[in-house]
Amino acid sequence: MIAQQPKTNAAGLAYQRVLLKISGEALMGEQNYGIDVDVARTVAEELKAVHALGVQVAVVVGGGNIFRGVSKSAGNMDRSSADYIGMLATVMNAVVLQDALEKLDVQTRVMSAMDIPQLAEPFIRRRAVRHLEKDRVVIFAAGTGNPYFTTDSAAALRALEIKADIILKATKVDGIYSADPMLDPAATRFDCITYQEVLERQLKVMDASAISLCMDNNLPIIVFNMRQPGNIQRVVAGEEVGTKVCLNK
Repeated sequence: MIAQQPKTNAAGLAYQRVLLKISGEALMGEQNYGIDVDVARTVAEELKAVHALGVQVAVVVGGGNIFRGVSKSAGNMDRSSADYIGMLATVMNAVVLQDALEKLDVQTRVMSAMDIPQLAEPFIRRRAVRHLEKDRVVIFAAGTGNPYFTTDSAAALRALEIKADIILKATKVDGIYSADPMLDPAATRFDCITYQEVLERQLKVMDASAISLCMDNNLPIIVFNMRQPGNIQRVVAGEEVGTKVCLNK
């Protein structure tokens, strides 16, 4: 199954405005908990390189390296309370990533779905778009601001609100497989797969509500290995990297 190559614009870029979804675990590095500032710096360097190409970059960051509302660490805590704590964890990660980017002279704004004026601007769609138009990297924190929604859903929602061309889902594997490649050596990687196939096969790409939202609005997703240097640049240049999720193959 071969994915169709997207058309490139005058600057040679396949995508002009992208939203990158990074899990909190990606910022953990080889640690068991917390934030590895060296990993944050590496991610920031990748984002700077893409930003330097003229791509407008937005980021949604998770909080699983600190706290997850559905994790064992939440115990028997009320789900809403646990989810709000998880949202606060995403704010912490967003501020760390902002600091790493600004140390590289990349203007960055953190916009939060929760009101935390000391750390972040409130999320206002038009303001977010204006920041992007002014060549600032925008980091969306605190998910959707509501419990029972994952940061995957937040990524799909924010990408649609800012009219992103695509969602880039950063993972530790090089795409979507028919099974877990760590457990099944016979697992095969898809070059391209439809939203419907992802839902029917129950592939753990993003949660079902996020996939459905992207499907309903024909917003493509590329799942790729973030640990491979230069992969984001290859994606925005139109190279076949990872697995593309779209309406039709």
